[in-house]
Amino acid sequence: MIPAHAPVLPSETVAFLQPSRGGTFVDCTLGLGGHTAALLEAGATRVIGLDRDPRAIEVARERLSAWGDRALLVHADYRALPSVLAEHGVGVIDGALADLGVSSMQLDEPGRGFSFRSDGPLDMRMDTSAGPTAAALLATVDEYELADVIYRFGEERKSRRVARAIVEARDEEPIETTARLASIVRRAAGGGGYQRIDPATRTFQALRIWVNRELEGLDTFVIDAARALREGGRVVIIAFHSLEDRIVKHTMRMLERGEGLVRVLTKKPVMAAATECAANPRARSAKLRAVERIA
Repeated sequence: MIPAHAPVLPSETVAFLQPSRGGTFVDCTLGLGGHTAALLEAGATRVIGLDRDPRAIEVARERLSAWGDRALLVHADYRALPSVLAEHGVGVIDGALADLGVSSMQLDEPGRGFSFRSDGPLDMRMDTSAGPTAAALLATVDEYELADVIYRFGEERKSRRVARAIVEARDEEPIETTARLASIVRRAAGGGGYQRIDPATRTFQALRIWVNRELEGLDTFVIDAARALREGGRVVIIAFHSLEDRIVKHTMRMLERGEGLVRVLTKKPVMAAATECAANPRARSAKLRAVERIA
């Protein structure tokens, strides 16, 4: 059974990428295939979909089967874009899309360890075939490095207290499940009275970004995607975290003002309408930015 899936900002993405003119597009974060399907329905000749999550490739392949070889799905990190294009003999592309962050499927599957809403193994890897799990990293990380990770990537003000609590707890027993980690963090970061978000939210976000190295090479990816475009081609990037969005914004401005390679199409990020946010709460924090290649 294919999981339910609503891509974020689909109509805005299609409007910026203009697939109705045909051509080859790359969905650099395929996920469950929602954006790729929208591009194909709108007239893209071919979409190359990349994802580092083998499960996402499997689900998207079923969802996109009706388009046959117009949808080429590749198990790869979006930062491998240049090598993927070279491997498949693609010289230039007409557009590229990246929808950053964790997917709804990853959040909803307890076995992936991304969410504390239900108990599961503390994995957090987007690519389950490579790299250490969150549990493995927490077993050995230095307390001060952990506090820095939680502060930088989660913007958690109580990062030192949380890191200390995690290290003290692991000395008693390995931290191997989401429920145990969430309990430790809530005791350290929680406070009295009403709180808008669960006290474990920021720490879980920070660890996910750390485990998957989500910010590493993001600026290089934006540059690679822009350089892969033919003149008039466009790149659309949707970010959900302020740190991601900041990197995307500054890199796009550098390509416009420094290299003169692109024209920034979004002076301010495009946000989801209230109706979309009501139907798909994940869209609330989405910020879309776009550039067009001019040289």
